[in-house]
Amino acid sequence: MNRKTIRTIIFLAIFSLIGIVATQMFWVKNAYNIQEDQFNDRVHVALTNVTHELLNIHKDESELINPVKQVASNYYTVMINDTVNPYLLETLLRNEFIQRNINIDFEYVIYDCFTDSIVFGDYISLGETEKDQLQSKSYNMKWDKDGHYFGIFFPSKETYILSKMGIWVFSSSIILLIIIFFAYTINVILKQKRLSEIKNDFINNITHEFKTPISTISLSADVLLQSSIADEPLRLANYANIIKEENNRLKNQVDKVLQLATLDKDKLKLEDENIDLHNLIATSVKSFGLIVREKEGEIICNLNAKKHSFYGDKIHITNTLHNLIDNAIKYSSENPRVTIETNDDNGFIEISVKDNGIGVPKESQKHIFDKFYRTPTGNVHDIKGFGLGLNYVKTIVEAYSGSVKLISKENQGSTFIIKLPLNN
Repeated sequence: MNRKTIRTIIFLAIFSLIGIVATQMFWVKNAYNIQEDQFNDRVHVALTNVTHELLNIHKDESELINPVKQVASNYYTVMINDTVNPYLLETLLRNEFIQRNINIDFEYVIYDCFTDSIVFGDYISLGETEKDQLQSKSYNMKWDKDGHYFGIFFPSKETYILSKMGIWVFSSSIILLIIIFFAYTINVILKQKRLSEIKNDFINNITHEFKTPISTISLSADVLLQSSIADEPLRLANYANIIKEENNRLKNQVDKVLQLATLDKDKLKLEDENIDLHNLIATSVKSFGLIVREKEGEIICNLNAKKHSFYGDKIHITNTLHNLIDNAIKYSSENPRVTIETNDDNGFIEISVKDNGIGVPKESQKHIFDKFYRTPTGNVHDIKGFGLGLNYVKTIVEAYSGSVKLISKENQGSTFIIKLPLNN
């Protein structure tokens, strides 16, 4: 599946999900509004009935027109002709709300126009267990009218309405799970796509790396099979030496792949010996001396760390340094200038390897330590390698509870910094 097809599938899936979510939000909002309208109607009827009952109890034959007013979404006021006993009002409210299936906590306050104040208020719980007394929020909500009235405040109205929308909450939860699953699936697909691309690059690289020495060995063997070669001992020795060098080159490549397999299977065995890291760096630098001189470059060492004794596996630490120095030289097109520096860092030794090479693009830096990963260069194989070296470096350093990081800008060189804990 090519990248264009994946992008099309992702776009269509996202577009479909957006449509589903928008539709769901529309219907949920409508359902909420319907539930709220029904709740308001039931409350309005209940409070109107309470008003009529109060008039009957007081034997008041006057008629109140539209006594119930909804001042806010969850606050209602009811006009009455005279003061009312709070316990009588509470009883009437309870009975009406239960009869109308309004099983929700509420606060009520009674306003007296003679004193221009709230004369009584309480919090009423219709649940099975009584709640603690709460400070009434309706005390500060007065109706801007003269006369006697009482107010009803529903502090948990929104929660109550949502509790009545079980099927909508359930369907919204299912859609949320679908979105999470979709995001996870897309993430897996993209990771698999990237791994597939890395695998293909690895196969192309390893084919290219093996093809050259195999071809050289084949040509040299053809020369050695010629009968006249026996009369030219120097030429014979030269071709035999070529076969030996190319064979060693193949062996080194195979060793790298086998080394990776060892790391994969968690069979990495680390020796524990006292290593002078400064001496190890000096030895590693010396082994690259000929290559650097051929490229008319230099390796500069600033070994400033006062503590440089480290307990670890000398072979693996040496390979780690070799990988970093080898990369610094390989990725410097001409006249490589490599600077190796050590410093003390709170119980750690910090080793940095800086070059003046081509640098690493920003988008590649987060993958630079991944197995098989190499900065994309199309079909150009001017820089040899399998993308194993930096993954090996990271594995070894982290095996000693150390860390490795990259500081780089494209065309401005790179600096790899490793930190290893020092054992007293």
